[in-house]
Amino acid sequence: MNKLIALLTQNPSATYLGNVLLRAPIGLIFAAHGAQKLFGWFGGYGLQGTAGWLESIGLAPGLLMAALAGGAEFFGGLFLLLGLFTRPVALVLAVTMVVAIFSVHWQNGLFMSNNGYEFALALLAASLMLAVNGAGKLALDNLIAARTR
Repeated sequence: MNKLIALLTQNPSATYLGNVLLRAPIGLIFAAHGAQKLFGWFGGYGLQGTAGWLESIGLAPGLLMAALAGGAEFFGGLFLLLGLFTRPVALVLAVTMVVAIFSVHWQNGLFMSNNGYEFALALLAASLMLAVNGAGKLALDNLIAARTR
């Protein structure tokens, strides 16, 4: 275990491995939340249900907003999983989380137990880190970059 810790802390490429370790669960979480909004999977309300709810909180037109939020989360999450267009996708997801924080969660305070913004804030922070640092080693972005050189 000590050798692993030393390798990760002394190896400059360890940061890139860390990005992969962050990118995978964050991508999965975003994709799952987008699937709830778009398709009604995992107990979600689907596009029409999400659209109605978004309209009810003042985000109109609801269908467009549901498609944008659900599409950003679902396809953005899949792209994060693959490490494809990581930086721009992460920026789009960060904006999505800012909208979620201020339009849905802010008035409920920090904690998730009150439908607060702590989870969206964590996703925002992870998205911003990926936007700044990129996908890491195991990513399609790297394959594309290598083929275009």
